[in-house]
Amino acid sequence: MLNNWNIFFWEYEFHAPAWLLLLLLIPFVLWALFRAEQNSTGEVKYTGSDQQQQFLSDNWIVQLRKTIIICYGLITALLILAIAKPFHLEMDEDNTMNYKDGIDIVIAMDISGSMLTQDFKPNRLEASKRVAKEFISNRKGDRIGLVAYAGEAYTACPLTLDYEVLKNQIDAVNGERIKRGTAIGVGLGTALTRLNNDSIESKVIILLTDGVDGGAQLDPLTAAELAREMGVRVYTIGVGSNGEVPTLINSPFGSYYALTETEIDEDILREIASRTNGRYFRAKDEKTLKEIYKEIEKLEKRKIENSAFNPIRPIHPQGFLNWAFILLCIIWCLRYILFNRNE
Repeated sequence: MLNNWNIFFWEYEFHAPAWLLLLLLIPFVLWALFRAEQNSTGEVKYTGSDQQQQFLSDNWIVQLRKTIIICYGLITALLILAIAKPFHLEMDEDNTMNYKDGIDIVIAMDISGSMLTQDFKPNRLEASKRVAKEFISNRKGDRIGLVAYAGEAYTACPLTLDYEVLKNQIDAVNGERIKRGTAIGVGLGTALTRLNNDSIESKVIILLTDGVDGGAQLDPLTAAELAREMGVRVYTIGVGSNGEVPTLINSPFGSYYALTETEIDEDILREIASRTNGRYFRAKDEKTLKEIYKEIEKLEKRKIENSAFNPIRPIHPQGFLNWAFILLCIIWCLRYILFNRNE
């Protein structure tokens, strides 16, 4: 495995970085060894023929002895790096890792007809999909699911570590075959069912909408109370610019776009976030929406750190030890095969 040979130390972090101070001593030790080598009368003898010795010449022998000293310095540096307990985040970030070291996140996305409003390019829904996929691509080790809702809600993708499948499902969702309306409470309640009966400590819902709740099955604040009891934080996002915007209107005579006023029930969204220890955001354009997702990521990171939820990463000294062993073999070849030590 290539990771077992990675000695690019700048790509690592260290659990015991104080040991790295010993690296500062290596140049001085090498300087002392080189000085001693210059003053040495020699401690090895060449065992080959006179013709072979002439081919190598005295200068080659001197360079070989210097190479041995440099190898000793490199071995020492590699061992110090190994002792400093290096760890590499990317070596742990695969789909086989223990999901309990991450966060469970459900994105509850409004896919109602008003999400086709064109104040975002090409519309609110497609812009929300792009930003959500970008957010997912930056996650490592978190299980993420998707709930889509309009007048009713369904699970488009259960919690998963397979982000490619999840992003494909995000691309596929639309409001064509779902009851019309904006049932925020039902969307939130459906998202909660994906997080129920689970041992993950950190659970998050990102609830995105551009409208006002019109569902009769579950009141949004009742769903917020359920989330609070389950220990689920809900971050709410209101999507849409201010003023009149081109909105898709469905009528018996067909669909058309007309200028309508943006209506977002911000009071309900703020209350949902407040009751669940989350936060409300307003996205008036795609750039703001991207910044909101980044802010949610920062908030979650701080909450985890404040809860002492800081799993210890396993150390990865193997690359440094492997190369130290290779250099030892090189020294052995130089000293005991090409040369014989005087005893």
